[in-house]
Amino acid sequence: MNGFAEKIDLTRLNREQFVQVLETLHMLGDTGAGIELSSLSTQVLVDIVRRASKEQLKSIADHPELRAVFLDEIFARMSHHFLPERAKHVDFVVSWRFSDGDGEDGFDRFQTVIEDGVCVSSADLARTPDTTITVSVDDFIRMATGNAAVAAMFVTGKVKVKGEYAPAVRFSSYFDIPKPSGA
Repeated sequence: MNGFAEKIDLTRLNREQFVQVLETLHMLGDTGAGIELSSLSTQVLVDIVRRASKEQLKSIADHPELRAVFLDEIFARMSHHFLPERAKHVDFVVSWRFSDGDGEDGFDRFQTVIEDGVCVSSADLARTPDTTITVSVDDFIRMATGNAAVAAMFVTGKVKVKGEYAPAVRFSSYFDIPKPSGA
């Protein structure tokens, strides 16, 4: 599966074809075929995002099922890429708000808690956040896969922060995100 991103030239697919490839991959996972997004390595997902156009990533954000699948997949992988040695003595809660969602006030929401050297993310919003980050799903996918300059996204207003600003700025430094291949 690690050659997946190289075997399909995503740049030649239009938005609809790109969605069809991802829908098929997701459907195969649902049928138990053993081929699914969750079975792809993080490196492959990073490379898929790197090769995808902005329009293709927007098509993921606009597709209710793929949007949920990608968000769930990214948040499920956070704890696997967490570097506790970089987050010593760090305890904070980040609430994520994703625009154009189905949740309260039109946002999809997740929460990430870093506490006692552990990182846990979920859609459970039981904790009071120290920081709330609002971002579009397509920009978040690019950020979470190392395919966007996070600092530039803060400066240009693509990422909005409410509450403590410092944890939001340092957040990505607590994770080992694979670098896009060939970039």
